[in-house]
Amino acid sequence: MTIWLTGCTNGLGRALVPELVERGHVVAGCGRNEIEIQKLSDEFPNCFFMACDVSDEGSVEDFVNEASVSAGEPDFLINNAAIVNQPAPLWEISAEEFDQLTSININGVANLIRHVVPLMLSNKSGMIINLSSGWGRSTSPEVAPYCASKWAIEGLTQALSQELPDNIGTVALNPGVINTEMLQKCWGNEANSFPGAQQWAITAAPFILGLTPLDNGKPLTAP
Repeated sequence: MTIWLTGCTNGLGRALVPELVERGHVVAGCGRNEIEIQKLSDEFPNCFFMACDVSDEGSVEDFVNEASVSAGEPDFLINNAAIVNQPAPLWEISAEEFDQLTSININGVANLIRHVVPLMLSNKSGMIINLSSGWGRSTSPEVAPYCASKWAIEGLTQALSQELPDNIGTVALNPGVINTEMLQKCWGNEANSFPGAQQWAITAAPFILGLTPLDNGKPLTAP
């Protein structure tokens, strides 16, 4: 299969790449870190990686066009790209930081969906996995922007699931609590007590690949 993956240069996205490739799939990945994109291209020459800012419609359009030619149209789209705010009370978070977060975490998902769903409709098949969070189903102080964005992903996914035909599905996937740079930013050393991204990907990759349109609309949590 051909799997398109956003946010492939670090965290959960970076950990998923080798797990997907080892299972025989072609990955078309994008991220903002051009140095890491080049490293991925060198390590996985049979896949396609491109620098892309998902919050920018033009950048997404370029990625979609290039990935379609170089890797093939997607059987799976994994919308993983996201950032978290610097922990603080909501009223202390600048408009600039709030806007950047929602532009990536919400608009970025919508930008990919806008371009990918027509491809899946044409191919009469496909799965869209939108990475959510425990903070998309509950809340904590000092991460209000991130909570808002992931609650939005849950609602966006539910609405999209009602619009898709039976041969295409979408799910919101809570990956669980994983020790990534984002969690360390929020929890500090406490994050070290949780499994890392590579350990998570070993079980998450087959779980994701096992999803089908029969799962459409389900709010799921990775094992």
